[in-house]
Amino acid sequence: MTSLSRARVARRIAAGAAYGGGGIGLVGAAAIGVVLAEVQLAKRHVGNGHGQAPRANGLYGYAYATQDGPPLRLAMLGDSTAAGQGVHRPRQTPGALLASGLAAVAERPVELCNVALPGAQSDDLDRQVALALADTARVPDICVIMIGANDVTHRMPPTRSVRHLSAAVRRLRTAGAEVVVGTCPDLGTVEQVQQPLRWLARRASRQLAAAQTIGTIEQGGRTVSLGDLLGPEFEANPRELFGPDNYHPSAEGYATAAMAVLPTVCAALGLWPAEEERPDVSRREGFLPVARAAAEAASEAGTEVTAAMPTGPRGPWALLKRRRRRRVPATDPAPTPTASP
Repeated sequence: MTSLSRARVARRIAAGAAYGGGGIGLVGAAAIGVVLAEVQLAKRHVGNGHGQAPRANGLYGYAYATQDGPPLRLAMLGDSTAAGQGVHRPRQTPGALLASGLAAVAERPVELCNVALPGAQSDDLDRQVALALADTARVPDICVIMIGANDVTHRMPPTRSVRHLSAAVRRLRTAGAEVVVGTCPDLGTVEQVQQPLRWLARRASRQLAAAQTIGTIEQGGRTVSLGDLLGPEFEANPRELFGPDNYHPSAEGYATAAMAVLPTVCAALGLWPAEEERPDVSRREGFLPVARAAAEAASEAGTEVTAAMPTGPRGPWALLKRRRRRRVPATDPAPTPTASP
């Protein structure tokens, strides 16, 4: 599917989410019937996404605790990818990795609150947002949401999926938090998934990721594409980047994803170098209609989309960024435990 075709589909899904539609499917019903047997086979191999993830809540970068000002507050929401299922140590989870990296860049401690739930679909975000905002005196400075894979595997209508995500972003932004969404990963990279299911999974994942971007941008958030990140790199190194269940990322895989999201988290908080906020033509960055930017981002790892210009003749515009991944100073990743939310 071309980026222009994907943009049209994403616009339709996002419009359906905004105006109450629900009949736009990711793939045809007939195609679903053809691959039903393979779906069942894949489920036997990779499981259903439920399970335990290490508890990583606490204070990171406490070496900076002598600095003036309170810790930055980071909340993680979403599914097993946000929770860190598949690794055994708290410091290996994406929340801990992001908190440690953010602390190093900001030179301030970061308090992590992870309310993500393995197996969650987008309709669980309402509950998770309520947990993240439970203490009105301690609203997160930044929230990272990773959601969508279970929506695809459970065939949630994409309009419904985007509607729930948009509502979550709107509530968090209204409360005063910055929001970064890691969009739906490419499920076509799961090793046990065979053709034609692999092609359908990839197509459905990218369509949803593009629609998620439109919904997020409209509510004042930013997105980072995880699709391609979990594509070529994971396909080339499945034993290294997938965990023991061959479905969830390994510690190395989560580190790869976290380092793709970290620059956007820092930029959202005004911590990234000012010169990198300008689009770089040599990296094919620039201003595009939101739907076109969303479609392009869905196909390339680590691509950021953020709102840019007011609505024009072709609709709202966005800035497409391909941020260079920077190595940040190491910080002690071990948290100081705090009470669970």
